[in-house]
Amino acid sequence: MNVPDRLVPLLKQFDWACERLGNRLAGPFVDSGNGTDVAAPVMTDDEYLWEPVPDCWSVRLRGSGPGPGGTSLTGAGEWGRDTAPFPHPAPPPFTTLAWRLSHLSELLTLRADHSAGTRSLTREDHRVAGDAAGALADFGASAAAWRGALLGADDAALDTVGYSTYPYGSDPEDPFLDTVWWVNQELLHHGAEIALLRDLYRVRGGLA
Repeated sequence: MNVPDRLVPLLKQFDWACERLGNRLAGPFVDSGNGTDVAAPVMTDDEYLWEPVPDCWSVRLRGSGPGPGGTSLTGAGEWGRDTAPFPHPAPPPFTTLAWRLSHLSELLTLRADHSAGTRSLTREDHRVAGDAAGALADFGASAAAWRGALLGADDAALDTVGYSTYPYGSDPEDPFLDTVWWVNQELLHHGAEIALLRDLYRVRGGLA
């Protein structure tokens, strides 16, 4: 299927954001923005789960229970991600790199399913990774799933309200093109947060 003209720039933006975040997490280099390659060592388990401030929300072993301010651990498997029912704590808890990357992978996987899959997956179905390698693999698979859903959307689909039935956002009330734009924004802003957390981890304790 030919990619609709309106989707082309959003798809290119998505691909570039995924590539840049993937390189930022797994290295060995990342584009600095001026064409210079900057070393980016692969993320470790310690960094993935690093809590830079007290009372972070993160991903945890189910036997440990939720962290401060959380009421449950969402997701499938041995690990879960801190969460609480709406209304969420205010101010929001600081979230770890693990929390943010798990959130990204979940929303991509579920939106792919609710656009071009079974339209049935919930947060409780999504496996939460407890290690860096698993999280990187999950992100790659979830990005590929969402990209596949995009490639299956024609012009009519882009204008269809509720083409995505993702239940944790406004998708059922939005044209699909708006959902595509929103997913890119999620990827861009959480990707930037994750990149900053990598920088903070590198210089923690004054170490360069």
